[in-house]
Amino acid sequence: MTHSRRTSFIDHLVGSLDQGVRTVLGGAQASRPNPSVEIRATELGPSQATAVAGLMRVNHAGEVAAQALYQGQALTAKEPCVRTALTDAAVEENDHLSWCRQRLEELGGRTSRLDPLWYIGSFLMGAAAGIAGDKWSLGFLAETERQVVEHLDEHLERIPSEDLRTRVILEQMRDDEAGHATTAVERGAAELPGGIKFLMRCVSRVMTRTAFWV
Repeated sequence: MTHSRRTSFIDHLVGSLDQGVRTVLGGAQASRPNPSVEIRATELGPSQATAVAGLMRVNHAGEVAAQALYQGQALTAKEPCVRTALTDAAVEENDHLSWCRQRLEELGGRTSRLDPLWYIGSFLMGAAAGIAGDKWSLGFLAETERQVVEHLDEHLERIPSEDLRTRVILEQMRDDEAGHATTAVERGAAELPGGIKFLMRCVSRVMTRTAFWV
């Protein structure tokens, strides 16, 4: 007779550490095909390629932060259904991470040198949100995703119209992020205070402006 062992906090912590190493070092693998794989690459001018690479570096850094955020939240979630929602979102964020890295490599760009910092800071914020309670953790998730959708819409306006490979990646990411926000609300997300939302925007602005260059 076999017995299944209950997953402990330490098990979740070790799993999070393993995922963190793979996220920062580029070992994460996508579970879905890259949406741009069927689209023929369009040659961009040097300045265009540099600008788009900068935007994709920002998006990659954002996905590093998102992966850490959800891992931290899942680690401290109270209810199994909430932990499941967070880990499911993390799987799709992992896809985004891989797609952004692939596009960066195609453009001759590099990932942010501050990725370890983005990961550690976001993991701690996610863990703190989970400790505050599941409804606040889900509220943090929903607001984060709403802001990411706005951020992706801005990037879609800035990339060259002929760069369809980047465009389809960002469009799929935007759809996934909107879905995560909807799921969080359906699971009982609390509406965050306006001051918290403003602070989140400020932190996001610092990260995006820094990651574009560093």
